[in-house]
Amino acid sequence: MNDWQRKSPLDWETYVNKMVKVAAIEKHEYEGWVLTVDPVSASIVLATFLENEKVSISVVLGHAVQEVEILKEGDDEMKQRLSCIFAPEEGKAYSPEELEKRKNDLKTWLETNHIPVTEQGESGRTLCVAGVLTIDPPYGPEECSSSNEIILSRVQGLIQGYLEKQQ
Repeated sequence: MNDWQRKSPLDWETYVNKMVKVAAIEKHEYEGWVLTVDPVSASIVLATFLENEKVSISVVLGHAVQEVEILKEGDDEMKQRLSCIFAPEEGKAYSPEELEKRKNDLKTWLETNHIPVTEQGESGRTLCVAGVLTIDPPYGPEECSSSNEIILSRVQGLIQGYLEKQQ
């Protein structure tokens, strides 16, 4: 066990949201912002911001860590950027009227293209395609569900194309 692995989770927490340089075995060095440290393996998860808002994630395994040097403190803006890396994208909130319009427009489009579709559920909020696939609000490709992967993939592709044409 190395010194890094002997630290407590409270010690590791002091490195979160800071730019660090990690010296690892075999003279490897890694730089990045500490997202978290795994409390079981002592592995460090680093984020590096690339051009065009892309993020590179690296994991330095705890047993390989020899030394961790803090290079820079994270400001509030950086803490916000780091906290959003793994957060799901904000879903757009739709009013009941918008959801009803999206449902009806998609249903009409599916029917126009000779795809059998019905409404399901107490309030008719779920669309059912050919009895094997359901589409829940807000009626995008991500809301499709089916045990048949081929049908799922094809209908998701159709809906994606339909939505792109709408924009």
